[in-house]
Amino acid sequence: MNLLVTGGAGYIGSHMVKYLLQHGYGVTTLDNLSTGFREAVVGGNFVRGDLQDTQLLHHLFSHHKFDGVFHFASSCLVKESVDKPAQYYRNNVVHTHNLLDAMLSHGCPYIVFSSTAATFGESTYSPMDEYHPQQPINPYGRSKLMVEHMLADYHRAYGLKSVSLRYFNAAGADPQGNLGERHNPETHLIPLILQTASGRKEALSLFGDDYPTPDGTAIRDYIHVYDLCAAHLLALQYLKEQGGCTAFNLGNGHGFSVQEILTVANQVTGQQIKVIHHPRRPGDPAVLVADARRAHTILGWCPHYSTIETMMRHAWAWELKQSQGQ
Repeated sequence: MNLLVTGGAGYIGSHMVKYLLQHGYGVTTLDNLSTGFREAVVGGNFVRGDLQDTQLLHHLFSHHKFDGVFHFASSCLVKESVDKPAQYYRNNVVHTHNLLDAMLSHGCPYIVFSSTAATFGESTYSPMDEYHPQQPINPYGRSKLMVEHMLADYHRAYGLKSVSLRYFNAAGADPQGNLGERHNPETHLIPLILQTASGRKEALSLFGDDYPTPDGTAIRDYIHVYDLCAAHLLALQYLKEQGGCTAFNLGNGHGFSVQEILTVANQVTGQQIKVIHHPRRPGDPAVLVADARRAHTILGWCPHYSTIETMMRHAWAWELKQSQGQ
């Protein structure tokens, strides 16, 4: 198959490109490099461009005859979405509309969409399955949910086949150490911890140690980035065999507290990581854990890098490269 990966120079997208190439697929990456890195795209065709450019999209689909699309390109910071909602509705909704119309115009039948657990909003029960109410509390989550609704409408009206994958927290890095997480600014817990361990940050800010959890810190579900890639490919295979329009939650089904992650990081890095304690942030729930049984049952998906120690070791190898300027 000949596949398009939008946002393929970013964290998850670049791992997806490598994963597809390893499995023998033809890959074209489209990325505007606003947050991605050209050197992170390790093979296939690379096109620097934006989903707002409808002429470019039609040229790409005409030239490459794509069999399917993995759609990662989006803005994805919750706080930024509150400050700049126009950017989020434009980048995440309007630009996805451009992509879907190009797919329809050129007969591309399948799309696997990188959605998010932020479409659920506040947790009303845990672990959270696909039937949990979707009531997002920020423009980021709302923009992703709008795309999910758009995909459902395009399936009903035009027969476009889609899977939306709702991640909880992506973590880890390429097991071979060639790719990893690079955000500016960095907002994710594990890279922030490791940047503190490597000396790139002075201390880790921990928000809240009085949650109703065993150690008082918030509990989250983490999933290795390569396990996410495996789920995406299984989702594409599902669309080829079953078609339809559906969604799956992705996670380990087991939460790790911030303190547990810090303990593992201390062991993996050999450092005693400095922590500055702050009050809870408004709206941060105590526990967010995915119920991914539907993905296990229907897609046949099973995480292979499920321990937080494995994720931490892969991420630490990558952080050491970054801190040493490699």
